Parts: sequence; structure tokens; C-alpha cells
Amino acid sequence: MIRTIRHIAGETPALAADPRFAATLAVEARLPREQFVPKAARRYVYFGTPLRIGWEQTISDPYIMAVMTAAAGIDRGSNVLEIGTGSGYQAAVLAELGARVATIEIVPQLATRAATTLRRRGYRNVTSRTGDGFAGWSDRAPFDAILVTAGAARVPQPLLDQLRVGGRLVMPIGPSTATEHLQVYLKRADGAFDVCSLGWAMFVPLTGRGNTPDRPGIGDRTIRWCYGAPVT
Repeated sequence: MIRTIRHIAGETPALAADPRFAATLAVEARLPREQFVPKAARRYVYFGTPLRIGWEQTISDPYIMAVMTAAAGIDRGSNVLEIGTGSGYQAAVLAELGARVATIEIVPQLATRAATTLRRRGYRNVTSRTGDGFAGWSDRAPFDAILVTAGAARVPQPLLDQLRVGGRLVMPIGPSTATEHLQVYLKRADGAFDVCSLGWAMFVPLTGRGNTPDRPGIGDRTIRWCYGAPVT
């Protein structure tokens, strides 16, 4: 699986040369993904594809996770917010990288299962809670990075507000789940944002207050590519 990911990344030199991408792949190579999915899905965990984890949610494929993590600019000690804990695998990757992780899951059953898995693995740098991630986690802000693992037409304003200057937010944005760009927002000193795209993506929709109904249209075709070319 990791060999395949490296081969795909090799088509975009800027991504392949990103040390954060390499560090994330090293974590994924040793992190037992089967611990984070239902038994029925375990035979497929190293196929490099999204997997259903119940309650109409999925675990993203490892390549997309690595791209998002690298693009978020996460380093050891980074204060990171994840919206959409899901299986807990992404939070575990962030924890293994040495980040301080706050993660929110709106589906109670998934939140409980993920919290149990993360606790069994002994992570002391992950704090999780059940709830709507729209409002972020103000008590833990400002964040160096925010990862949103569900798509919508726009980024919830509280998340942008809780990002520190120089911090990055990664989220799939588009008029519908079938026409999303996986976008990176870099917060400038003046409070504005520089935005780039990692490429086209298709994620489960954001639920709760941040949900936006699908509508006709496609994502912004004029947005620049973060790595000089689409990588998703």
C-alpha cells in the first residue's frame, strides 16, 4: 500500500519531495489500520481505498490522509483540530507525528468507538468529544492546523476564526459532494486567507450546522494548485 502511494506521489515532484508527506507515510506504514475499522472491513484495509465504518461515514484512503496531513503543515508540537473523528485513524496519525490533537465527532456511536480505540493505544496527546464541529473548540484555540474530513460549500466561520496567523485549514469545498476541491486556507497577518487546491475530491457531506445542500455547478477552476499540479 505504501509503495503504491509513493508511486502515485512520484508523479508530482513537489509532493514527493515534501518531508511532511514522507513523515506521514512513515507513520501510516507502522500504524495498524485494521484496529480502526469494523471487522467486516478489515480484509480491505491495505487496499488503499475508502472504507465504510458505519452510520453513513467512511475512513478516507491513506493517500488522501497523507496529502491532507502534509498540506496542513503539521509538525511535532502543533496544536491541531480535527472535525470528523470518524474511525480515529487520522487522529492517531496526527498523534504519532507528535501533534496535540483535539478531535470532534458528531455521530455519538463513532465518537465512542474512536475514543475507545485511541485510549487503548495509549495516546495522551489526543482529546476527543462528541458534538457538532461547526463551532470548533474555542477553549483549545488558536490552532496551527485544522483538518475537516467532510465537505460543504463553505468553511464554517468559527473554524477560520480559531486558526492562528500562519496556520492552515484543509477542507473539501464545492457546490456538491461530487464537485469539490480539497482546499488549503493559509491565514495571513491581516486576517485574510491565501487559498490553493490539492485537487478534486469527493467526501461525505458535513452534517450539523455546517451542512449545505448540494446544488448544480462545479468548484472554482481558477484556484491555483498547492503543489503546482492536482494531487488528488
